[in-house]
Amino acid sequence: MSNAFSALIWWVVPAVGLIGALSYVTWVSKFQGKFQQETQRSVGQFQRFQDSLRDSQARDAAPVVADDFAEEKIPVIRPDAK
Repeated sequence: MSNAFSALIWWVVPAVGLIGALSYVTWVSKFQGKFQQETQRSVGQFQRFQDSLRDSQARDAAPVVADDFAEEKIPVIRPDAK
């Protein structure tokens, strides 16, 4: 490897890293608010979905009434009955 090529590597690699880091910081600062708003909106929609599902399950669940299990509604078969 020549000295010129080694020197080029020692300048190019850090320069590319610096440019990449600056690009990333710029991208994050520019788009972070947008992505955060979309995330909050998505979380809000999911919470509304959970609430509606919970409400519909509560409506669909029929309450158990003690009269449903009363003796007169349950047929009793006696062994001596003909």
